[in-house]
Amino acid sequence: MSDDGETAMVSAFAPGDPLPPWCMPAWDVLAARAASGSLPHALLVCGPAGLGKRALTEAFVRARLCESLRDGRACGSCRACRLLAAGTHPDRVLVTLEENPKTHKMRTEIVVDQVRALSARLAMASQLGGWQVAVIDPAEAMNTAAQNALLKTLEEPTASSLIVLVADHPWDLNPTVRSRCQRVEIALPTPAQATAWLESRGVADPAAVLAAAGGNPGQAWLLAEHGGMQRRQEVARDLLALAAGRGDARAIGRAWADDEPDQRLEQAARLLEGALRARAEGARTRFDPGWDDATLGARCADANRLRVLLNGPLRSDLALFDWLNGLPRARR
Repeated sequence: MSDDGETAMVSAFAPGDPLPPWCMPAWDVLAARAASGSLPHALLVCGPAGLGKRALTEAFVRARLCESLRDGRACGSCRACRLLAAGTHPDRVLVTLEENPKTHKMRTEIVVDQVRALSARLAMASQLGGWQVAVIDPAEAMNTAAQNALLKTLEEPTASSLIVLVADHPWDLNPTVRSRCQRVEIALPTPAQATAWLESRGVADPAAVLAAAGGNPGQAWLLAEHGGMQRRQEVARDLLALAAGRGDARAIGRAWADDEPDQRLEQAARLLEGALRARAEGARTRFDPGWDDATLGARCADANRLRVLLNGPLRSDLALFDWLNGLPRARR
């Protein structure tokens, strides 16, 4: 359990930035419920990574703990806001992935002891006399025992406590846990909203970057800022070379493993999906490896499955080589 108020996740949304426009409807609903005293004791804030749900959660948590709200937002200058900025507010708790004290490696799960500690803390009175707010992020990382332990707290909430679960993949949560929370879902914005937001951040050719990110503006911004578009071009080049019988799958696998393998696999899947969609729509595309539709779909699904497997103990270079080496020659 941590009180530092931030996760280690890379985000396109810096603390203090205005909330993106597609998050404002959710903010307005939550702010209205808070103002009327009808907030539930548990929220599930969910949606694809890259849409600002953590920025929304942080802004809402700070508003609940602020002692002098300004137009429904945290003032930033009261004692509570200063404590929040310093990461020392005693009534704001973050439950997230932590280091295993025995192995000194980061855990891949939120474990039951963390949730039990949270429940014990929420059972005590607020130290500053207001709300106690706990954020569990990423909530889907709770293992089965941790989720079962959380259920008792969700079913018997303490007064003036709020638990916010933040999840990129809410379907991985126990259905009963989901049913005990009010769901706040952040969906992909319209292309016009996303493009305008990217333009406001100085992204060149926002339409191309947005297409590469599947319409997700936060992911698009990260692609633009962290060399993602160059990697996408390299992935397209590598796949076309293999389809033409000119590429070296082992060398490509090593190169991918050394530089954002998950992002490269994601772009491979997006490229294959895009080629399949372009064929179906009769549109022209610069990327087409020349495989039949069934092969395009199967290789896209395989790439997405491999992304999940790479989070485990697999050697990424060997796993990538196996996938790349299995790509067929083009049939033209």
